[in-house]
Amino acid sequence: MAFDGITIAGMVHELSEKIIGGRITKISQPEKDEVLLTIKSLSGQYRLFISASASLPLIYLTEENKPSPLTAPNFCMVLRKYLQGGRVVEVMQPGLERVIQIKVEHLDEMGDTCIRVLCFELMGKYSNLILCDHQNVILDSLKHVSAVMSSVREVLPQREYFIPVTVEKKNALSTDYDEFAGVAKESRQAPFKMIYQSYTGISPFMAREICNNADVDDRIMAGDLEEEVLKRLYGEFERTMEVVKQQKYNPCMILENGSVKEFAVMDVLSYPKEQKQFFDSVSQLLYEFYASKNKEDVMRQKSLHLRKTVQTVLERDYKKLDLQQKQLKDAGEREKYKIYGELLNAYGYQLEDGSKEAKVLNYYTNEEITIPLDDTLSIKENAIRFFDKYGKMKRTEEALATQTMENEAEIAYLESVQTFLNLASTKADLQQIQAELAERGFIKKSYDKKNKKIVNKPLHYVMYDEYDIYVGKNNLQNEEVTFKMANGNDWWFHAKGVPGSHVIVKSRNANPATEWDMPDEVFEAAACLAAVYSKNNAQEKTEVDYIRKKHVKRPGGGEPGFVVYYTNFSMMIETNLQRFALTMAN
Repeated sequence: MAFDGITIAGMVHELSEKIIGGRITKISQPEKDEVLLTIKSLSGQYRLFISASASLPLIYLTEENKPSPLTAPNFCMVLRKYLQGGRVVEVMQPGLERVIQIKVEHLDEMGDTCIRVLCFELMGKYSNLILCDHQNVILDSLKHVSAVMSSVREVLPQREYFIPVTVEKKNALSTDYDEFAGVAKESRQAPFKMIYQSYTGISPFMAREICNNADVDDRIMAGDLEEEVLKRLYGEFERTMEVVKQQKYNPCMILENGSVKEFAVMDVLSYPKEQKQFFDSVSQLLYEFYASKNKEDVMRQKSLHLRKTVQTVLERDYKKLDLQQKQLKDAGEREKYKIYGELLNAYGYQLEDGSKEAKVLNYYTNEEITIPLDDTLSIKENAIRFFDKYGKMKRTEEALATQTMENEAEIAYLESVQTFLNLASTKADLQQIQAELAERGFIKKSYDKKNKKIVNKPLHYVMYDEYDIYVGKNNLQNEEVTFKMANGNDWWFHAKGVPGSHVIVKSRNANPATEWDMPDEVFEAAACLAAVYSKNNAQEKTEVDYIRKKHVKRPGGGEPGFVVYYTNFSMMIETNLQRFALTMAN
């Protein structure tokens, strides 16, 4: 997911094809860290979006426009002065550095042609957009960096521009086998770490991809690799660099269970075909990837209050459960006090009042035991004291058993809510979970003046135009799917032993009153959905229970969506929906 030098090389190639020769007709600064350039070229009009955000630096071509503030910021005014109306003559990347330099031919105040260079540095929190003249003197920058802020480089008007070198790295595009082997043999790191820490512009993700394709074991240090393995690793490294040199890019996004995971500007061979989505341009790839990521971030932000509420109650319940279990353990020792009382009553005539202990034969075990006594009490009073203690501990254990069961049920319920908050993908999902928590008193009810009912249906998939698969996205939907939508002979699926969705499969052609079967692939697809929409969705494989719905029962007094079943089948399934993409329609 890193915007590394290889990704930037692909972006530079795309910009070179589309905007060189074009004129910058409009410059705006929609946000504090964003600049939008409108460029008209022979092939059409493009908008170049540049974000120097510390958290997410980005650059891509887009068709979307953004509203500008009424008063243009100072940096925007400088860009308009020096670049607007100018012609893009070159787009460059120094080596594989995370820097894009756009050369613009422009007329100065005297009408003479001059060159300005817009340098975009994609360096995480140090990202910046810097305007320089033809002599590499800074005219202005989006973020000013003084000597107080950085001892490496000042970024201020009239200072010389240069790319800071904080770590000495080699140029991946010009290395040969001898140099590569020399670096590897001196390294005491895993091969993928050796690659991305020794060569400019290679992210950990691409370094791992190179090692995976070369079939190199990361548990062996780079310096311990055999010559044959090292040559194989270099061959894969060189193949990757050839893609950059020959500019044969194939923008690719990696999906995992419907969510975006990684991206690259070339085919990622270590992932199966069904997990990859290809794009016509690097800009399109970046836009789709970060739009998807942004959607996930927005959903996480919107659910933050609910997450905190659930987590706070869960932590309180966990502490309460620990205390209850300790008290139950202590209460479990009550039987010995009952025995003490019985033995004192049995042997009391032999014992003297005022003793601190009594040694008697335990007729239950035929062993002698020592009973501690209160010397201020008589033997009979000591016996009564032990019986009272036994009775109190018995009552405590009975009360604790009920309280512990209630507490464990609440924990199970809240853990299920936590799982569904993680799985929520729409505003309606969150609203339904919020309503569910309010109904059970965990949060205050929010009263909608329009009194709108939340419309949020379970997920629905179809296989072979015959089998309907329904997936509950929260406890209320689980209740609906299992006890309202499913017939007795429909198949029911759930991830084993963890919170998750109820999944049912209905056949359009089968008689609901009689038992019917279905193809193995439908079984596997339904089980995979149950695994993906569960707490175990990050695991490679998940065990899933499946059974006829008629064997699934609602426990008395249980929370919505909570069920019990006693006879079932189970299967281990890969938590990967992509392999069913061609046969399962949403």
